[in-house]
Amino acid sequence: MKIIVCIKQVPDTSEVTMDPETNTLIRTGIPVIINPDDKSGIEAALTLRGKIAGSTVTVVTMGPPQAEMALYEALSMGCDEAVLISGRQFSGSDTLATSSIIAAALKKIGYDLVITGRQAIDGDTAQVGPQIAEHLGIPQVSYAEEVMPEEGSLVVLRQFEDRYHRLRVKLPCLLTAIKELAEPRFMTVSGIVDADRKEIKVLNYESLADVLDPETIGLKGSPTNVVRSFTKEPKAQGALLKGLSPAEAVDAIMARLHESHLI
Repeated sequence: MKIIVCIKQVPDTSEVTMDPETNTLIRTGIPVIINPDDKSGIEAALTLRGKIAGSTVTVVTMGPPQAEMALYEALSMGCDEAVLISGRQFSGSDTLATSSIIAAALKKIGYDLVITGRQAIDGDTAQVGPQIAEHLGIPQVSYAEEVMPEEGSLVVLRQFEDRYHRLRVKLPCLLTAIKELAEPRFMTVSGIVDADRKEIKVLNYESLADVLDPETIGLKGSPTNVVRSFTKEPKAQGALLKGLSPAEAVDAIMARLHESHLI
C-alpha cells in the first residue's frame, strides 16, 4: 500500500500575534511546527505500514523552500520519502487553489491511501483534505478516530459528537485525522541520521503544468476574500460553588442561567 500523508508547516499559535492594521498573522520570528493533526496522521500511517506488508509512507507538503524542515522531521519519525510542492506561481493560494495543486501532485506521485490532518491551526477551515478527495474523485472519511485495515478497504471509526460512525471505505480513499487517531512518536537519533541521507523531491509549477489549470491556482484561482483574522478569545474564569447541597447547586446554576438570559 502506498500511503501519502499531507502535512503543513504552521506557526506555533501559542506565540502568534495579529497585525492590528492588516488583521493578518505576524509570522516573522514565530517558531514553526508540523500541524498537530497532521502529526497524528503521520503516526497513523506509520502504524498502518507496520500492519500491511510492503507498504510505504510518503510525506508531502506545499510551501516555500524552508518547509523542508517539516519534511525532515517527518522523515526522522520514520517516513520513507518526502515531496515538497513549491513555486512562486502557487503563492497566495486559498484552500481551493491549494487543494487543486496538492491533488495534481498526488496524481503524479500515485497513492492508495491519502491522510491529511482534520484542519490546520493557523486557519481552522478543515477544507483542504475533503477538497483534495473531491479533486481526485475518491471517497473520504473525515474526523478519523481509529483505522483498521481489511482486504482492499479500511474500517474507520469517525468521531461524531458523543459517539462515532463505523464506516467501511474502499481503497483508494482519503482520511482526515484528529489527534485521537494516534499519539505521534518522537524522532530518534537513527531516524535523524537516516533522514539526513534522504533526498527531498521537489515538484514545481513546471513539474505539474500538464495536470494543472493555471486559472485555478495562486491568487488568480483563489475565490476566498479574507475580511479579518483574529486569535481565539480567552474564556472567562468560571465560578466555583462549594459546600452546596444538590438542591442548592441546582438553584444556583438556574439563577446564573437566568442572569445570563440563557433560559
